[in-house]
Amino acid sequence: MREELRFTLNGKQVTCGGAAGLSLLDLLREELGLNGPKYGCGLAQCGACTVLVDGAPARSCILRAERVAGRSVTTLEGLADPDTGALSPTQQAFLEMEGAQCGYCLNGMVMSATALLRANADPTEAEIRSALRHNLCRCGAHLEIIASVRRAAELMREAGHA
Repeated sequence: MREELRFTLNGKQVTCGGAAGLSLLDLLREELGLNGPKYGCGLAQCGACTVLVDGAPARSCILRAERVAGRSVTTLEGLADPDTGALSPTQQAFLEMEGAQCGYCLNGMVMSATALLRANADPTEAEIRSALRHNLCRCGAHLEIIASVRRAAELMREAGHA
């Protein structure tokens, strides 16, 4: 008998069979068809696979799927408004401020920035850099990424989310 894994994914209850031994990243991408989290290094060093687990950034490449049983997982796909499809303030800000070049690090940057801004609506540059320190951008878009997070904070305050 296959053990079932139940958790909340992007605001909806999901049940998956046969997830034992899979990384959360493999479950999300291969079994559930979500491509926001990327496979980067496979060693939790680059941040491309970052998702939010109960609101905190987590490296899905090394997190075993069974560890999210009964928990809430948010992927890049879950940040947009489910009714209108409107992008989250963080997603919108990364577009406006051109916070990505190749886009490979984008998932991790957006997810880590989202967690930061939910906890701190007006972070300093040092706090932004600290929150993103585990996310690598090989293209060198760091200034644009910092500007994107600052813009996201502005958009959140304007919308009354802060």
